Amino acid sequence: MELRKDPITRSWVITGDDVPDNAPRPEPFCRLCPDSREPPQLIASMSGTLGAPWSARAVVHPNALYHIEGEPTRRGDGIYDKMRPIGAHEVLIENSVHDRHLWNASDLDIEQFLLLAAQRIQDLKGDGRFKYVSMFKDHGNSAGQEFEHPTSQVTATTFVPRRVLYELRAAREYFESKERCVFCDIISQETKQDLRVIELRGDFIALCPYAPRVPYESWLMPRTHEAAFERFGLNRPGTMRDLGALLRRTLQRIRTVTEDFHLVLHTSPNSLHRSGNLGYWKTIDEDYHWHIEIMPVLAAKAKSYTFKEVYYSPLSSETAVKRLREAKIEP
Repeated sequence: MELRKDPITRSWVITGDDVPDNAPRPEPFCRLCPDSREPPQLIASMSGTLGAPWSARAVVHPNALYHIEGEPTRRGDGIYDKMRPIGAHEVLIENSVHDRHLWNASDLDIEQFLLLAAQRIQDLKGDGRFKYVSMFKDHGNSAGQEFEHPTSQVTATTFVPRRVLYELRAAREYFESKERCVFCDIISQETKQDLRVIELRGDFIALCPYAPRVPYESWLMPRTHEAAFERFGLNRPGTMRDLGALLRRTLQRIRTVTEDFHLVLHTSPNSLHRSGNLGYWKTIDEDYHWHIEIMPVLAAKAKSYTFKEVYYSPLSSETAVKRLREAKIEP
């Protein structure tokens, strides 16, 4: 496996001929359950709640795409660039109970999972080789789910993903023009208009973005400015229960439409080891704003996921919010 850079889009792509089939399949036992006979390599664990042996765990991915040993050794290949897939690839086990997902777990359990995610991101950012740490969740066959047990994943990479680079550059340009955070301005306008707000809870807001890429796309954001999720979570751990409750309720709403979705946390790049030649690192704490993006996968609307030059969503955010607000969910 190696990383190759597209010279046109400047995207890094991990490629090779030994990619395993990660589709979930029935097994005689679950490797991620507490009583597993073949447990994965443990990295970190959160104490259990209500008698459980643990509430959330981080383990090494059994088929890791990125490996922590060595240096990237970026090199040329004619006009192209490539490097070794140096990084980290972890599985975050969201709950010790095999069928307790983010939408049916307790707010306390989700709080523990979010705090573990914050701890792992902070720890991985301590490595100067890593430019970005991502946390994501793929649920459902159409979304590429890997494990039957409730899980998310964390990857640390020696590059910043292209989508995040676009956000960083746009946020910096907006800040340079107006000396304000574009995400904060979005939150202010959406709160005042109340056309695309799904729910407010504590210090957090759930909304459908003004220009959705897919039907029912939803964002969760802190209403107070903070660039780094891990810093926000670890400095204000008491707020994570409200975020967990809002995440649970938002996923319940989305699951009235579809069971399949992608979830990704966008946090700031590794500013502990600042880049000397990339300007967006310099004002990152002022111009960026962490958030969670949820992209539902609707099988009947496959076009909106394949035609990426211009995103196509046959449902407006305002209609999506109306339907999500009216969805019957647990309190």
